[in-house]
Amino acid sequence: MNLLIWSVMITMFLYTAGFSITLWKEKNKLGSIAVFLMAISIVITPFFTVLR
Repeated sequence: MNLLIWSVMITMFLYTAGFSITLWKEKNKLGSIAVFLMAISIVITPFFTVLR
């Protein structure tokens, strides 16, 4: 079960971080920073909820 959680979490992080890079290249820096912070929260949140 932990392997499934980790794989979904890493996949979501990589997809969101990639979108953040795309926004940065399109000169939407504020949006890119906001999306990257959301990507970091995708990684941090499961530690407090699921993976205790």
